[in-house]
Amino acid sequence: MDLLVPVLVGIGLSMDCFAVSLAIGTTTKTKLLNAALVIALCFGVFQTGMTLLGWVAGTWLTNLIAGFDHWVAFLLLAVIGGKMVIEGFEGDGKPEGVDAMGLVPVVVLSVATSIDALAVGMSFAFLQIGILVPSIIIGIVAFLLSFAGVMSGTRLASFLGKKTEILGGLILIAIGLKILLEHLLVP
Repeated sequence: MDLLVPVLVGIGLSMDCFAVSLAIGTTTKTKLLNAALVIALCFGVFQTGMTLLGWVAGTWLTNLIAGFDHWVAFLLLAVIGGKMVIEGFEGDGKPEGVDAMGLVPVVVLSVATSIDALAVGMSFAFLQIGILVPSIIIGIVAFLLSFAGVMSGTRLASFLGKKTEILGGLILIAIGLKILLEHLLVP
């Protein structure tokens, strides 16, 4: 396998990471570089890890998780997104930020954005493709796009104020709906 395939797969898998990172960046007020590095590192590590886990699990895990993985991702993203929307309508019009840097939100968002990487890892196993290099490339791409998302989100926040928190929450809910609908509407 050439390196272009895992890069393109990584970009595709990382779109959710980028969107979530953008939402986090809209509400991050202090220590921006720290927030960007933490989020990017967690998303990159989870993308890598879930790709590896999917490859290792192979067909056995497919049968166990395929029936509800989309519901898990949807619920996780909808709860966090809904909280952001509600908080966006409260207060004085200035973005307060979601505690996206807490351990639980970071892990929840990392898992929710990397569930598709699990399926990619499984597909690599089915195709008998080596996994170490592709999974590392996927993780690096996720890291880079997540870092860019957090850094770009703050610029968006300076233009839109408190509305960015609502926008960020709606983005998370939309991503969850997208995941859910893709799984429910595909035969």
